Amino acid sequence: MPSAAHPSSPPAATAATSPVTVLATGPLVEGVLLKRYKRFLADVALDSGELVTAHCANTGPMTGVLHPGGRVRLRHDPSPSRKLAWTWEQAEVTGADGSAIWVGINTALPNRLVRATIESGCLEPWLGPIGAIRAEVPYGEGRRSRIDLLLTPSEGAADPRPIWLEVKNTTWSDGRLALFPDTVTERGQKHLVELMALLPQARAVLVPCLSRHDVDRFAPGDAADPRYGELFRQALAAGVEVLPCRYHFSGDTIAWLGLATVEEHQG
Repeated sequence: MPSAAHPSSPPAATAATSPVTVLATGPLVEGVLLKRYKRFLADVALDSGELVTAHCANTGPMTGVLHPGGRVRLRHDPSPSRKLAWTWEQAEVTGADGSAIWVGINTALPNRLVRATIESGCLEPWLGPIGAIRAEVPYGEGRRSRIDLLLTPSEGAADPRPIWLEVKNTTWSDGRLALFPDTVTERGQKHLVELMALLPQARAVLVPCLSRHDVDRFAPGDAADPRYGELFRQALAAGVEVLPCRYHFSGDTIAWLGLATVEEHQG
């Protein structure tokens, strides 16, 4: 049985030499966040002067990126099937170097973003050539979970095993260190256990989607969820691969910046 490659080889898990645009978001509208409430709602004063209520897909604490009075970017997508025409996509925060940066906070986006990165060939040095991608495939105990992406290697790939890939949106940081999770996540703990159970018959890959460009390292958020940190280190030792993908968010595109390095502990 082929053994899984360590995420730092080949090549080294460092930033790309130049950004690679992998997704076009379309034009976004800027404004100021007034408040976020009931987990799913955010009131925003647009620069035009209009007051709108936007859907907030991120239901977590949004540590370090939730700043009433701060600038935000929204997507306008009116549809008869949507209760709200606006979706909160990005938040402006102070980055690691003290300058203002934009962070992607929409947790519905990372799966599509990572898929686009794979389809662009950016992750081929780590994943190998990919022939097919399926989303939301049942797996785990009783097949009660769904993997974000199931990859089938191209015919003739050096490692023919299927690749089960779990994506985690990551916005919390400490300087240049990205951290996940920012709160206790029993669901995230379960995913690590289920990824380990796939080995060695398949490859199991965790992709922290680093939705801010000021970070270049990744570690589990032990301070927020010690159990997740323990399971993360067990998963690394068992052979689960960790590929923290760095992204730069602009007003209409998202660019891949390469991989962050992996650290086993928060600090």
